Amino acid sequence: MENYFEPQMDRRAVNQISALGLAHCGDAVFELLVRTWLCAHGGARVGDLHRATVAYVSAPAQAARVDRLLPLLTEEELEMYRRGRNAHVHGIPKNATHEQYSKATGLECLFGSLYLLGRRERINELFAQTMEDDHAL
Repeated sequence: MENYFEPQMDRRAVNQISALGLAHCGDAVFELLVRTWLCAHGGARVGDLHRATVAYVSAPAQAARVDRLLPLLTEEELEMYRRGRNAHVHGIPKNATHEQYSKATGLECLFGSLYLLGRRERINELFAQTMEDDHAL
């Protein structure tokens, strides 16, 4: 692969990456989308941008967004989500329950998989759905 900014891996290669590896990548994808969304919607002072980002990317916030997404996912996407949700994690942050952290890991695994597969339009569509009820800060 030569273009790491816009990867287009095949499904077999993505399937060889561990669920937590995909979630690691998806965490960065989701955070970049949130940061972009915050900047595009303005209203947040520079000092508040980090705090707002953390509020959106925390496990409890991501878990709440998963519930909005599940009905929209294809069977293949549900499989990606479940793979992350069912991954065995060793540490759960104090501010999240096990269920919230599992859902958040599933969301990140889904976004990481879609990113590595080169499905940016679908990522954008799903992300927009998770943010539709939110307003500028």
